[in-house]
Amino acid sequence: MKAIVVMFDSLNRHFLPPYGCGWVHAPNFQRLAERTVKFERSYVCSMPCMPARRELHTARPNFLHRSWGPLEPFDDSVPEILRQHGVYTHLVSDHYHYWEDGGCTYHTRYSTWEFMRGQEGDPWIGQVADPVWPTNAAGRNASRDRMARQDLVNRQYMRLEHEMCQARTMAAGIDFIRRNHRSDRWMLHIETFDPHEPFYSDSKYKWLYAEHYRKYRGRMFDWPRYNFRGDDPPELVEHLRYEYASLVSMCDAWLGKVLDVMDELDMWKDTMLIVLTDHGFMLGEHECYAKIWMPFYEEVAHTPFFVWDPRSGRRGESRRALVQPALDTGPTLLELFDVPATPRMLGRPLAQTIADDTPVRPGALFGIHGGQVNVTDGRYVYMRAAVREDNQPLYQYTVMPTHMSRMFSVEELSRAQLAGPFDFTQGCPVLKIPAGRFFGTHPDLRRNLLYDLETDPHQEHAISDPAVENRMMGLMKDLMRQCEAPAEQYERLGLT
Repeated sequence: MKAIVVMFDSLNRHFLPPYGCGWVHAPNFQRLAERTVKFERSYVCSMPCMPARRELHTARPNFLHRSWGPLEPFDDSVPEILRQHGVYTHLVSDHYHYWEDGGCTYHTRYSTWEFMRGQEGDPWIGQVADPVWPTNAAGRNASRDRMARQDLVNRQYMRLEHEMCQARTMAAGIDFIRRNHRSDRWMLHIETFDPHEPFYSDSKYKWLYAEHYRKYRGRMFDWPRYNFRGDDPPELVEHLRYEYASLVSMCDAWLGKVLDVMDELDMWKDTMLIVLTDHGFMLGEHECYAKIWMPFYEEVAHTPFFVWDPRSGRRGESRRALVQPALDTGPTLLELFDVPATPRMLGRPLAQTIADDTPVRPGALFGIHGGQVNVTDGRYVYMRAAVREDNQPLYQYTVMPTHMSRMFSVEELSRAQLAGPFDFTQGCPVLKIPAGRFFGTHPDLRRNLLYDLETDPHQEHAISDPAVENRMMGLMKDLMRQCEAPAEQYERLGLT
């Protein structure tokens, strides 16, 4: 057996034809749905990028114990476990966060890896002179901060499609497939940062939406800020959505090339294909752009997910079972290669769910460290806020004290104490470091919210139903206990 995992970043399911979108040009996602099982109730767990990737390795939630950071020395790693059991694992990616302080231990778990430079503000091309600044721009495009500057510098060297990060990444993945398709027992992880912002795509994908681009005379805007922009003019919001759609169409075209090579080499008979994302993205819904600073509405938390399993041969079908790809992908791969999962893994192998929609969990827990804790049973979504205005008590538990792109400060570490161990740390005590920040600025993060997705799929009106709220609180506490949530998390949320 072989496995190919294709991962996109910030892919909004509402922009995909298999999930009901009628205007985005993405025929290969529709083709994918015809060749795979499509999951209707797929949810995130830990937000955003590297917390989700820690879960892909460990198959257990990250956000209750720490924020963005590397794999820990005591963590299980699915790619490493596969490698130890004779499965060759290869990562090809343009996701530059893997090479920062807060992600530096992930790629080395694979047998081999490749990295394509240049996404977002990746410090890639060295140029002392300023680039040509846009004179009529909005959002992050109008900024002159370090990341915006570096992005403009990088774009100078990625003007043609074959020079762009996604194209180089997907082409390298296809090259691995062609070079190794006759061999057995390998897992390829192709991961592109697209359609993450900025929404930089080749012009031929923009012209799939020619009517919009012919008439648009507004500002350059393919990089929204993480904020509330209800006062933006409708034509600017519409343009941003077309910029995103153009990049989704580019993702679709390169996904199609992966499907083409699987067809050409007759790989469907012995190769699992998994296509997933870490989370969605908001493009004006709820008057919000981006992610993480607002409640995790459906546009962010409810994700697309597709799997082809050659053992059951199910295709063109939908599944209603509640799944969490960040947690379940690892155990699914282990089971494919007859490698046992560790007792610390909370994700579930999905072979039987793919075959006949067998449920694997009663609820899905999701959130970000220091934010609301959320739970869904597939119908209701319950968002639980901190009780106190200062969001306390809250700590991070780690022996790898790094944030996204820097180490913890001396001041932060001076307040650390030794704690634990937890069962999942395999006997290792960990640093317990005070974390004072309330994550996110949206006012609705400060209150509890309950939504009925059956009657209100767009989450336009929170409901009051004490019986349902109590049941969802009970489900939340049960799932938190399974995760070994620290005691203070219950206190912070008023769940004691």
